[in-house]
Amino acid sequence: MFWVLLLLLAWAAAGMTCTRLCLASVRAAAVDETDRLHGRGLTLYEAAFLSGGPARVADLTLVSMARQRRLLLAHTGWATVVDPRGRDEMECSVLGAIGPDGQSRIAPVRTTAAAAECVRALADGLVAAGLAVPDGARTTVAGAVRQVRAAAAAVLVLGGVALLMPSQAQENRALVAIWFTLPLILTLSCLAVARIEVHPYTRWASPAGQHLLSALARRAHTDSDDRTYLTTVAVRGVRAIGEPELRAAFAHREPHA
Repeated sequence: MFWVLLLLLAWAAAGMTCTRLCLASVRAAAVDETDRLHGRGLTLYEAAFLSGGPARVADLTLVSMARQRRLLLAHTGWATVVDPRGRDEMECSVLGAIGPDGQSRIAPVRTTAAAAECVRALADGLVAAGLAVPDGARTTVAGAVRQVRAAAAAVLVLGGVALLMPSQAQENRALVAIWFTLPLILTLSCLAVARIEVHPYTRWASPAGQHLLSALARRAHTDSDDRTYLTTVAVRGVRAIGEPELRAAFAHREPHA
């Protein structure tokens, strides 16, 4: 009857992970229902954070300044200041990261700008508005989904071990398979419901934030070309940059990397 212990482990894994996923989904749905009523829009910086976090905000700022010819981004991975006056806190943080010499590698500029106080303030404001996921729960739903997937795999492994045990009587194998099928059905059902109800699972945006991101993307088609371009960069990242040389500037890496 050693297979019963394996069955208990399978049920424990399935039960705990599915419970966590259900609780995370309920919390996410509650945030979605309350914060959609705010009726607010998103700035490009907010859209960048919700789509890719602090690093995306730094990338958007660099691209925006480069589009306005106030910053030169070379395909070799260097940033050169043309206009040393920042028009907002984000641009000032980028200029401060470049330094007084007016020239710096792009990689450390991105890292420093992403960690700036103004980016943290932006994140705090989005969390307070219910549009961004707090630090402590940033991977709540996605992490719960991964755990349920792992539990489903564990159920399969435990069931296989129970079926292949030498001491297992032939007539009991069908019964053992049925018992292990139940926790497997539970985990797969939870994954299916989660995919329908709370997919996609994002690291930064809450369900309400995802809703506003979708609305911003739809409105971008009616804006000017430059606004549409920057909106696309904010939502999709530097891979959406059309200019080969500008895209190469962000793709450049230090030799040791």
